[in-house]
Amino acid sequence: MAQQESGAVLQFAPFQSSVDEGFWHRLSSLKLNKLGIDDSPISITGFYAPCSHSQVSNHLTLLAESLPPEPSEQSSTQSISRGNRNRCSVPGILYNTNTLESFHALDKQSLLKAEAEKLIVLKGALKVRLGSRHNHGLVVAPHLQRHVPYCKIWNDIHSGKAEEDSSVLSRFLLISFADLKKWSFHYWFAFPALALDPPATLVDLKPASRWFSLEEAESVSAACNEWRNSSSTADVPFFLVNIAPNSHATIKHLKDWEACQEDGHKLLFGFYDPCHLPKNPAVDSQIWGYPLLAKHRFWLPKVEPQKLEWRDELHVPNAVGWELNRGKKVYRCISLAKSMDPTRLAVSAADLNLKLMRWRALPSLNLNILSTRKCLLLGAGTLGCQVARMLMAWGVRKITLLDNGKVAMSNPLRQSLYTFDNCLNGGEFKALAAVNSLKQIFPAVEAEGVVMAIPMPGHPVPSQEEESVLDDCRRLCELIESHDAVFLLTDTRESRWLPTLLCANTNKLTITAALGFDSFLVMRHGAGPFSSTTDNGAEAMNALSADMSKFSLTDRGGGQRLGCYFCNDVVAPVDSTSNRTLDQQCTVTRPGLAPIASALAVELLVGILHHPHGIYAEGEIANSSSNGINEQPLGILPHQIRGSLAQFSQMILVGHSSNSCTACCDTVVSEFRKRGMDFILQAINHPTYLEDLTGLTELMKSASSFNLDWDNESDADDNVDDCVEI
Repeated sequence: MAQQESGAVLQFAPFQSSVDEGFWHRLSSLKLNKLGIDDSPISITGFYAPCSHSQVSNHLTLLAESLPPEPSEQSSTQSISRGNRNRCSVPGILYNTNTLESFHALDKQSLLKAEAEKLIVLKGALKVRLGSRHNHGLVVAPHLQRHVPYCKIWNDIHSGKAEEDSSVLSRFLLISFADLKKWSFHYWFAFPALALDPPATLVDLKPASRWFSLEEAESVSAACNEWRNSSSTADVPFFLVNIAPNSHATIKHLKDWEACQEDGHKLLFGFYDPCHLPKNPAVDSQIWGYPLLAKHRFWLPKVEPQKLEWRDELHVPNAVGWELNRGKKVYRCISLAKSMDPTRLAVSAADLNLKLMRWRALPSLNLNILSTRKCLLLGAGTLGCQVARMLMAWGVRKITLLDNGKVAMSNPLRQSLYTFDNCLNGGEFKALAAVNSLKQIFPAVEAEGVVMAIPMPGHPVPSQEEESVLDDCRRLCELIESHDAVFLLTDTRESRWLPTLLCANTNKLTITAALGFDSFLVMRHGAGPFSSTTDNGAEAMNALSADMSKFSLTDRGGGQRLGCYFCNDVVAPVDSTSNRTLDQQCTVTRPGLAPIASALAVELLVGILHHPHGIYAEGEIANSSSNGINEQPLGILPHQIRGSLAQFSQMILVGHSSNSCTACCDTVVSEFRKRGMDFILQAINHPTYLEDLTGLTELMKSASSFNLDWDNESDADDNVDDCVEI
């Protein structure tokens, strides 16, 4: 370093900042998942390295690990790695505001002044002369023209913390605002310091060759290399250099200063300078930390403060230190939207609304239980398209659609996943076209399409097709067992029978949505009849994640289980499509009906997943939750919702299971477990088999033979005691 004139005002290179993209991603995740609207200051860590290039200075860098870990990472994330010679840590404070207006409204000068007012003694320049009359008297001059560190450094020096962890001799501030919709970030760094008046001046500055002999220089170089190559000291930026009379140099920690007080030894302070300029060290609070440390902790006799030259002893100098942006005192702004992977950006945007719910409206929302559930949609028509989109909006990422139909010209207007192109050349299979559409809407969705017909009672199977139909039955059984929730969205009653039976057997979450012309039904099926015993259903439940393990396998209330779609029927499902006119063959409904029913069906699923009893939750109606004492965050959890657009009305009903149900009663499920595919084939080919098995045939005969005698007595007074209020 070239010699400068004694007493000259020192010129310094400003400390510069650099923020890695990973820091902003981590801050965004922390804001959404943990902080919410909490804008309290956050402790962060920056990193810098000593200058290693003659033309380029090193910056203070923020990385993803500069921020504290999220709650889900507490157990697995280790503390910041140490021992990297190019990553010296610097503690800092982050003020992240909730709005851009709050960011602009921050009193930036007060942030610095508040620290400056706490300073006690730091006024004036300090002249430091280390050593005794027996050595050469190394002079370490103050290196700041305008800057003195704020009070935390002072406190750390007096408490001795700076000796144990010398990184506290440097600090920084960062204010920011994260626009998570646009993925843009406004930020401003500050390296707090005081503006001295008069400014600091140079006492003495000489190149190393003027201070060291050849032997000393070689020994100091070797000691420094050893210090930087050791994993335990490589990232310690402040140290002591002790040179013995025999020219042997050793590097010591600041806490070892007492051991260095030997007569005839040279004692130097050493530090990592990130600036490349030979005559201008970097502006950093560490440089003032040395004389303070020496004077107030080491009590060295040759450390003497220069005469104070301020006229007002109680005056605190102005605080400065905000980083310049292209020579101006303005904040910086960075946008990551263009640099991000489009799929990753889509995932972040899709989750944004859900994560914002947790800030205030719904803190208990469990996004993990939604994103990990696998949903099977039977039917990819008007209802299936709407349900799939609603599921994605709620954060469900694993969806399978099953349908054997093709997209017709009449479909795109009512079925939201199809376009005109899907209708050309005879039409694409709905299940496959729907999957392609879902991936275009949201590339991260894990969607699968299955082209398959569902075997149905009342639709006899020719002998040559039996094996193919049984293969379809087996495949449907496998699909239901491998999914967590099943939606019955087909357009005929009989097509819902086999899925209902299989779901009852495996105790799956099952939701049915059915449409009329101006009315709809949305309902959740109750638990299967054998859900309280160890069976195939229990084994399937064990395959679910830990979130589902809270669902009990017993009816905690001890009451009757809820019914399925067929529990209120007194006849078995039969062929409802043959010998029908065109308006009876098609699902003719008011266009607004399907979106309403689909939304309610998905809301039912979300409610079940968040209810402590899950599939075993009782059917609730309005005001049934003990005046709200036991009400869940998402509200009541009904069993059936029946609505009418003609009346613009909606009813909530509860229906319990029937011992004669053709789909979910213990008789039917037991017979299926005993006979398997033979049972299904018989139910398909013989329409009355299910009625005979469940006793509905006998019930209908009894009802037909029952004679009701009407009492024509008109004298009400004679029968007043027989009146019963119902």
